[in-house]
Order: sequence, then structure tokens, then C-alpha cells
Amino acid sequence: MAEPERSWEARAAYERYVDARNAVERGERTWSSIADEFFTEDIVFIDPAWGRTQGREAVAAFMDESMAGLEDWTFPEEFTMSDGDRVVSMWWNRLPGEGPDGRPNQAPGVSILHYAGDGRFSYELDVLNMAEVIEIIGNSGWRPPADFNPPPATPDRNTEPPGDRPGPPS
Repeated sequence: MAEPERSWEARAAYERYVDARNAVERGERTWSSIADEFFTEDIVFIDPAWGRTQGREAVAAFMDESMAGLEDWTFPEEFTMSDGDRVVSMWWNRLPGEGPDGRPNQAPGVSILHYAGDGRFSYELDVLNMAEVIEIIGNSGWRPPADFNPPPATPDRNTEPPGDRPGPPS
């Protein structure tokens, strides 16, 4: 069983991270400011479309680049769990509008983060079904604006955490 104090600390840091992400959605701060505030120098961030990015400066640039043109999308939390240094969160990729059934145009996503202490995370792996996201985009009628940046054609799919820290369970 993980140490309860550490689990609480990790969860509290993640809740502040989500609050910062919500501030970005409201236009009150930038995506790169999240990297500066919540990630270690050696952060490894793995996005399902963009792949692996390592290092706080690179992740800050990636966040601004990858989120350009998605200003009308939101990412509401559904639930979060923490166990020791690990935080797992389920959230929604929510596009504007609703489907024909009146439900939001959205697809679930999951994040697995490793807490490094001092309010910072050293690893984030985001997982979602890209086929579902593409289907929802098509069904919703959403079109990327001119400032949208497509992901790279051949992203780095290495999911190993930085240094000698344990990775996700196998």
C-alpha cells in the first residue's frame, strides 16, 4: 500500500494542475505556463497524437504548438485517483456543440502521471482512442482553424519514463 501522505500530496498537486488547465481554457493563462509550473526539468510527456516530448522547455513549446487552434475544446475531469506517486485521471476531449442525441461531442481520455514532489510531475502519459476522436470531429462538423497545427507524421512512441523511475505497470 502506498504512503497516504504522498498520495494526498500528489492528488493536491494534480488538482492545482487541473485548476491551471481550466484557467487556460478560460483564456487566463497559456498552455506553456502549465509546463513551467507543474513539470520537472526532465519531464517526459507522451501525447497520443504527437508522441513523446522530453524536457520542460520542449514540453512547454509542444503544449502551445499542439493546442493551437483548439481554443474551443475543453477537457473536463470525470474522476481522479492517486496511489503514492501515481495519479490516474479520466477526462473528456470535448468539442463544441452537441451530437444529434443532445450529448456533448466528446471522447474519453486517461492520463497517468508520476509525482516527483514539490508540486511537480516527472511523467505524463495521455491515452485516448484517436479513431473515436476523428469520428467525433467528422460527426460534429468542427473544422480546424488556420492556426491549427497537425501532429507529426511519425511521432516518437517511446513511453519510458525519465531516468531510472519506474514506468507504467506492464
